[in-house]
Amino acid sequence: MDMKSDVIERASIVALASALLASTASAQVAAPIPFRDASLPVERRVDDLIARLTPEEKASQLVNQARAIPRLNIPEYNWWSEALHGVANNGYATVFPEPIGLAATFDTPAMLAMGEAIGTEGRIRWNQVERSGAPHRIMQGLTYWSPNINIFRDPRWGRGQETYGEDPYLTGELGVAFVRGMQGDDPRYYRVSATAKHYAVHSGPEPTRHSDNITVSLHDLEDTYLPAFRALVVDGKVESVMCAYNSVNGDPACASGFLLNDRLRGAWGFKGHVVSDCDSIADIQRGHHTVGTMAEAAALSMKFGVDNDCAEYGRGPGATSDYDRYLDAMKSGLLPQADVDASLRRLFTARLKLGLFDPPAQVPYARIPDTALNSDAHRALALKLADESMVLLKNDGVLPLSPGRIKRIAVVGPLADQVDVLLGNYHGQPLKPVTALDGLRAEFPDAQIVFEPGTDFLRLAEPVPTAALSTPDGARGLRGQYWNNGALTGAPALTRTDARVSFDRNTPAALPGAAATSIRWTGFVAAPADGTYRIGIDGRSARLWIDDRLVADNTDPQQRGANLVTMTLKRGARHAVRIEQTNSRFPPRFVWNEVRADALARAVAAAKAADVVIGVVGITSALEGEEMTVNLPGFIGGDRSSLDLPRDEEDLLKAVKATGTPLVTVLMNGSALSVNWAAANANAIVEAWYPGQEGGTALARTLSGANNPSGRLPVTFYKSAAQLPPFREYGMQGRTYRYFTGTPLYPFGHGLSYTRFAYSPVSLSRKTLKAGETLEATVTVANAGTVPGDEVVQAYLSFPDAPGMPVRALRGFQRVTLTPGARRQVRLSFDARALSSVSQAGERAVVPGRYRLTVGGGQPGTGAPTTAVDFTVRGRQLLPK
Repeated sequence: MDMKSDVIERASIVALASALLASTASAQVAAPIPFRDASLPVERRVDDLIARLTPEEKASQLVNQARAIPRLNIPEYNWWSEALHGVANNGYATVFPEPIGLAATFDTPAMLAMGEAIGTEGRIRWNQVERSGAPHRIMQGLTYWSPNINIFRDPRWGRGQETYGEDPYLTGELGVAFVRGMQGDDPRYYRVSATAKHYAVHSGPEPTRHSDNITVSLHDLEDTYLPAFRALVVDGKVESVMCAYNSVNGDPACASGFLLNDRLRGAWGFKGHVVSDCDSIADIQRGHHTVGTMAEAAALSMKFGVDNDCAEYGRGPGATSDYDRYLDAMKSGLLPQADVDASLRRLFTARLKLGLFDPPAQVPYARIPDTALNSDAHRALALKLADESMVLLKNDGVLPLSPGRIKRIAVVGPLADQVDVLLGNYHGQPLKPVTALDGLRAEFPDAQIVFEPGTDFLRLAEPVPTAALSTPDGARGLRGQYWNNGALTGAPALTRTDARVSFDRNTPAALPGAAATSIRWTGFVAAPADGTYRIGIDGRSARLWIDDRLVADNTDPQQRGANLVTMTLKRGARHAVRIEQTNSRFPPRFVWNEVRADALARAVAAAKAADVVIGVVGITSALEGEEMTVNLPGFIGGDRSSLDLPRDEEDLLKAVKATGTPLVTVLMNGSALSVNWAAANANAIVEAWYPGQEGGTALARTLSGANNPSGRLPVTFYKSAAQLPPFREYGMQGRTYRYFTGTPLYPFGHGLSYTRFAYSPVSLSRKTLKAGETLEATVTVANAGTVPGDEVVQAYLSFPDAPGMPVRALRGFQRVTLTPGARRQVRLSFDARALSSVSQAGERAVVPGRYRLTVGGGQPGTGAPTTAVDFTVRGRQLLPK
């Protein structure tokens, strides 16, 4: 063979090889890897993916900010989103009442509908970002860390507002409905996924939650702290559970064999994923000192089945990333690959069930129309729930107020015109929120309504207006310099004049596309009139200088609300302003309000000239909430040290009542208040909670009688904290209506109406039954009054006398709507678990003996209409944990 032929032959071989390679590559493109094949079972797809990952890629998926894996075309994903009572921190969304107000509705069908509405709006937000091609940021995912089903065992806990109250049964029923609505009923895909939190035995104190060890009996665990979690796992099929910060009986909640293995994955058969509360894995090392290193903490938690580490805040000394602790643990042999793969299997299964790796055309929730976001139907549902949440605590006949007869209304109290108090915490941004004052003006259009706050306490600082600001070169506003980094160094990426420093708290990143921004504003502020002003900054990681003096420092991570300083300002006098914020997702607000020395006198004058005074008072989420700095009497670290209404507000109520004008007190709050003076002296009291975007409308409708109040208390209102055991103790004796033997101010289940209800005797399916059998009860409820109304039928069980038995326990409820003279037969069913009780050793069983079933509009002996019947159980049946 000559040289020319040899060259031709070699060229042919190369061409053939290239063609074969191209053909193979083409085939690989045409045939997706099994993980991408939507026709295959989820288990096979997940196993295929895990087998393709490197150790570092695996580690990068174990934190809330899961990294992209470009070579496999897997995008980044942030697991952290919130939807406690509406999609939070992700633009405009419907804001429903705070959960403590939702609990007052005792309305499981409405909770199901709300869960569906929230899940729908969350999916729409996801779809919109998907279509835009932009990456999904924090709070823009489909894995929602809600609901909070901790038991509100003590009203001093600042986060009790997030819960469904103090009763395990009510909490479980409402929580299951919420989860089912959120997750949907598609056999293959979730609408969004829900998370039951904070597992477990978690309800304060807030300042020490990262290091507290909670000692709790097996009885109280089984009887109080675990039933709602069990209900959401077993009955609600919740996808995710969040483990708590604190330790329980010596073990961190995120490294507890009893909680995570014995109960959650063992007895309850949980198949979903476990996520940590944010930096609770780090707390295993630095808070509880259970181990010596972050790698050991990571390995220990994963050994017990924690799959996803919210490592958002603290990475520890020397850490280079939030997931290096897992990589270190794998490299050192602390963390076997089998444990890592088990967690990854659960995490990627969740993402597949959300449809994140399938064609949108195949996922039904990808086709939800954008018009469902902030829809009229969702707004109407928010109003329905707000209506139903209103609890009439007292009424001497002054309510309802007739819009035709009431001509002059004095509205007093610092909360009447505020939006923030409607929203509580963990909320979204409503489109058209209705304050109490707005609602009253709309409901009583012919009345003269005068609003006087009467006190500067809790008055919300407003953004400093453009007219009061000027830049160094004389323009209106402040000069803003923006850096797309963690500091204020180098040339700014953007310089502009901002008319005001007033960014919506739920709108992240001042620079488009930036995960965080550092900003400096400079210029001058001048007051429009002589006066005393409270001026400061609202927002984290921000500091404010006035005339080169640092007056507000919000770099304390526990700072939640506005940080204000009192200053005397002269009209037109310019004061130099510098505001700096570094490496923050949420830009701040520069705020102020004028302090009025004659505020109380003006309120009294308005009361004297009115036909009725409506006092809108209470507390806000700036005082009670999650681990925050509060330096006011009666409040500590987000919790409360006193249950009393703040003195400034009570003094206001006393002053306007002294005028002789009838006083209607409206309470806005997320926890029980010891309103002893109002209970004795106000003509009426309405508990409005943090009622959501439609709260003002619902309140005004309730005062006018357009809405007949039907809410019932989901917590006990005590006369004072002195009636309770120490806050730090978790034993249930002496707490909640089930174990409290004193006389409360207002009992659990209490709520008045503008009509009257009557009950027939209860009819039982049998008077004697064997342990394990189901008991059926029937009762007829009648509206014996003159106006339509809703009654909340409540069924309480009293048990045979034995150690550990509660005074009584809610075991059923149903909301019914009745016109005057109408009657409704209500059927209630009590299975073995509903009839069970818990021994001191923590065993749940149906025990023999004589029981009493009380059915009515509240607890027996509280003045509510009730009817009761006794029955007997023969034998004993032990129930599964």
